[in-house]
Amino acid sequence: MRAIWIIARLTIAEAARRRILWVLLGLTLVSVSLTTWGVERLVSLARGGDATELEIQVGVSQVLILVAFMFSFVLAMTAAFLGAPAIASDLESGVAHAMLARPIRRADLVVGRWIGLVAIVVGYACASGLLEIVTVRFVSGYTPPEPILAVGFLSAQAIVLLTFAMLLSTRLPAIASGAVCVVLFGLGWMAGVFAGVGRFFNAGPLVDVAEASRWLLPSDGLWRGTIYSLEPPAVVLVAVGRGGPAAQANPFFATSLPPTPFLLWSAAWLVLVLAAAAFSLSRRDL
Repeated sequence: MRAIWIIARLTIAEAARRRILWVLLGLTLVSVSLTTWGVERLVSLARGGDATELEIQVGVSQVLILVAFMFSFVLAMTAAFLGAPAIASDLESGVAHAMLARPIRRADLVVGRWIGLVAIVVGYACASGLLEIVTVRFVSGYTPPEPILAVGFLSAQAIVLLTFAMLLSTRLPAIASGAVCVVLFGLGWMAGVFAGVGRFFNAGPLVDVAEASRWLLPSDGLWRGTIYSLEPPAVVLVAVGRGGPAAQANPFFATSLPPTPFLLWSAAWLVLVLAAAAFSLSRRDL
């Protein structure tokens, strides 16, 4: 365990030395400033017209979901391109050879890198997500029902991509691993869209395939948890009552949190993929 924590600390220190943390902080401040300014303008114009306070809050909630969608892609790409070179770059540069010559197991290297990168990704997700929610509340007065839960699901989604990228990095070059993860993330989101539209048209086989893909890569299922945590209860009640299947076809609407079996599987999925990464590296010729 001592070796794992040392590698984790070195991973965070390396990210700081390469100014990755400062770049993420700068991008967060710019993004939050621009989106908050946009929300403030929308709210000011709406209050100057005939919109009711309830309509304004519903509108702000939908804007906040779209902002979260943007952050989910930013987090996904950040996680993918942090995890992709985590092992591959060490192998290509020879750093892994020097580290593994010491009494450090290959599994320690994988787990240590993973813990360090998870700390960076979760820290970025919490800082950007909570800062966005706080500033939106300041300019609009709207607070989502479960802000902490929403940030938690965003973080979990990024950790899924990070873990899968590290698995690929034990066998593929860094650029290839990152590209594969980004493409799979997009395909996973599209599978969620097909599942919703398939339910609307009663396309059973399409829905089954789309739902199965969520279990193979649980990122889209976790994204649904983010949506539900940001929606006002009134939106859910009205959409389900009036929209029915049509509401479920909306990729920016969720009727409930992900079921408990799916959440348990997502946790098990992370453990299995991380174990597969450690096993893959242990079987690779250095």
